[in-house]
Amino acid sequence: MNDQRKPSALRNCWPPKPRGYFAIGAERMSKALNLGNLMRSAHAFGAAFTFTIGATYQALEARADTSKGQWHLPHYNWANLDEMNLPEGCKLVGIELTDDAIDLPSFRHPLRAAYVLGPERGSLSEPLLARCDYVVRIPTAFCINVAMAGAIVMYDRVRMLGPYPDRPMSAVETLRRSSP
Repeated sequence: MNDQRKPSALRNCWPPKPRGYFAIGAERMSKALNLGNLMRSAHAFGAAFTFTIGATYQALEARADTSKGQWHLPHYNWANLDEMNLPEGCKLVGIELTDDAIDLPSFRHPLRAAYVLGPERGSLSEPLLARCDYVVRIPTAFCINVAMAGAIVMYDRVRMLGPYPDRPMSAVETLRRSSP
């Protein structure tokens, strides 16, 4: 959207900043391209930092991040779960397809959250799931790409916590609301 089409109140603060802060990362990630894509999306959605737990390479190998997110927001490479040190009050939210997980469309995002995704070929470890304050699933028939899953979660967070009005239920409802 170009600057002239934005409402005057939004011209100086676009894109709108959601409340709180968030981080996003993955456990046992093995593909630099997936991390690069996740870091690029995190940078675009306004993450406070990114992280990996037990990754098999260094974050600077994340060549797919053309936004150079590693130069604009901190990235933490924790060797294992014991090293992970989140800010006080930050809720850990696991993203995993489990039977008892909360469906993402029903989830109320915490103001301070760190979202963690599983590896490309596997699931979040049991010790990490036990440490999570919440476990959320994207309602899909099967697992999707790690970077894509991260982008969906970040979009949902920005949509929920950002300064956006509720969507109309239908075009007919919109017309009814605007008629005297």
